[in-house]
Amino acid sequence: MAVQEKRETAGKASRVLSVDALRGFDMFWILGAEGLFAALYLLTGLSVFNELAKQMLHSPWHGFTAYDLIFPLFIFLSGVSIGLAARPLAAYPPAQRRQKVTHAFRRLFLLIFLGIVYNHGWNSGIPVTVEEIRFASVLGRIGIAWFVALMLVWFLSHRGQYLAAVALLLGYWLLLSQVSIAGFGGGDYSQSGALNAWFDQHLLPGSTYRGLAIDPEGILSNLTSVVNALIGVFAGRHIKAWRARAKKLLTHLALAGGILLLVGYSWALVFPVNKTLWTSSFVLVTSGYSLLLLCLFYALIDVLNRQKWAGFFAVIGVNALLIYLASSLVNWHYSVQSLFGGLLKAAPQNWQLLLQIIFMLLLQWLVLLFLYRRNIFVKV
Repeated sequence: MAVQEKRETAGKASRVLSVDALRGFDMFWILGAEGLFAALYLLTGLSVFNELAKQMLHSPWHGFTAYDLIFPLFIFLSGVSIGLAARPLAAYPPAQRRQKVTHAFRRLFLLIFLGIVYNHGWNSGIPVTVEEIRFASVLGRIGIAWFVALMLVWFLSHRGQYLAAVALLLGYWLLLSQVSIAGFGGGDYSQSGALNAWFDQHLLPGSTYRGLAIDPEGILSNLTSVVNALIGVFAGRHIKAWRARAKKLLTHLALAGGILLLVGYSWALVFPVNKTLWTSSFVLVTSGYSLLLLCLFYALIDVLNRQKWAGFFAVIGVNALLIYLASSLVNWHYSVQSLFGGLLKAAPQNWQLLLQIIFMLLLQWLVLLFLYRRNIFVKV
């Protein structure tokens, strides 16, 4: 992990404010903001807030909610960053190639390690017994998807990358729908019978999330998560190529997003949208929404130059990894009680939950603002 103290070294040519802002907007909802709608419903009793609060919960199995988009959107944005900056590996001098490959492997293993630390940050720490350690993680999946997408960009042509994305989506569908092992799979997409359960029970070391048969970040579903990153690569590359023709660029992004949503929801008729299985239809649906959000943010921030509001989210986006780790390793509720406990107790009871969430978000944002203004960015 490195602390980057000069914003210029991030690469002005490949940095897009709307991407940082969208990444920050994405992170905003897992820092505690997902509870805002439930708190507003408690305060007002308005049914619209209750419906929005339901969207801040993961789908129990098949289906899709707004909260299901947060994770794949982050992976998509990691791909956008690759598309904006990366070139085929052969385009770099030999010495720089070795350096880049070494860094890529180091980043992959560091993210997997930090994911393990994050998993166990909520309790007494990483267990001594290996069987009790949960190795699969959100950060691990981000690292794997980013790493594989980067390798494909480095070693395959543009056409090869598109073919790889299609092959992964179709291959995963055929794998889960046609292959059966010991009674698992063969078109069974249930929580206990999908092919993913056999892989996670037999090949995934340590424990699974909450002891479930299928880990949400388990082995097989890493395959299709790579496509979220690849679609991000395609979007980032398109932004770089069409920046001078903003209207065309926005039309292309919006059209691509709409097509992915249409194909994804159509595919869901035979291969359900499912986050835990990370089905091919889930990839297309989440990538479609990701493209539309990118289109919206890019239009407002980089085309119409409405940038003042974007700064709030960009402060989060440039240090997304740090604040994500801190959400597990720092007791923000304790900090809020220490600083604002008196105000919370003095407030009416139906206001207290909303104020606690606002204070927690404010405290986290102020920490990030402190780092941002000193050009301190934690990266791996």
